[in-house]
Amino acid sequence: MTTPDRSPAPETTPADRYAAFGHLAFDRPLPGVLRITMARPDRLNAADHGMHRDLAYVWRAIDDDPDVRCVVLRGAGRGFSAGGDLDLVEDMANDFAVLARVWKEARDLVYNVINCGKPIVSAMHGPAVGAGLVAGLLADVSIAARSAKIIDGHTRLGVAAGDHAAIVWPLLCGMAKAKYHLLLCEPLTGEEAERIGLVSLVVDDDALEAKSLEIAQRLADAAPTAVRWTKYALNNWLRLAGPTFDASLALEFLGFTGPEIREGLASHREKRPPHFEAGADI
Repeated sequence: MTTPDRSPAPETTPADRYAAFGHLAFDRPLPGVLRITMARPDRLNAADHGMHRDLAYVWRAIDDDPDVRCVVLRGAGRGFSAGGDLDLVEDMANDFAVLARVWKEARDLVYNVINCGKPIVSAMHGPAVGAGLVAGLLADVSIAARSAKIIDGHTRLGVAAGDHAAIVWPLLCGMAKAKYHLLLCEPLTGEEAERIGLVSLVVDDDALEAKSLEIAQRLADAAPTAVRWTKYALNNWLRLAGPTFDASLALEFLGFTGPEIREGLASHREKRPPHFEAGADI
């Protein structure tokens, strides 16, 4: 399946169509530009239940907003996104209803970003992990601060690299680099991410906000239909990889029912290396 879920979006009103997305902060810093801030700075913007849901479905509201011509996604405080909140991860491992709901959100997050007609600019600094990184790397223009720390930590947690990894990393940086970083959870600085093609641009840390707004304004001022149709056509490369993504996400969530996630989660909470037993014979 390569189209976004079309179940009803959260209820909104014409006065504030983003009021339902209370785990994100919104402002309009420039004409035609909507800026989204992941705003849990005390937790390095780790995605809890509410933020994960909001990140999945806000793109449909943006797509329907006639006043938005470009979007900027950033994180508050010292980092972009620290990944999934460990309480959310534990709930997924212990409650099938939560697992099924979050699987749907994770699927819809990827497809809704891909299918959002408005161009998206991401501005990544500090840790960039998890659900935030999904939107960060699927953005049409991804900008990283030099000191950003980009990491896909799925196998360290004890689950397959699902999320966005299989659908976009090989296309951005090639299969060899994708396997190296996804199998080993090897982190990248913003500078290294640009060098291998994982992000569009790298800038000095203090230039990140200004550069993201400069590019957003250029996109907002450009011919809107031409920009949106160009994005749509280019994203067919990602739609072609839809079956690969669907398989990776299913395998990731299957892992939440097994023993490795419990050891991975315990090791994170206890701040120690994990000790995994022999795995399933596949």
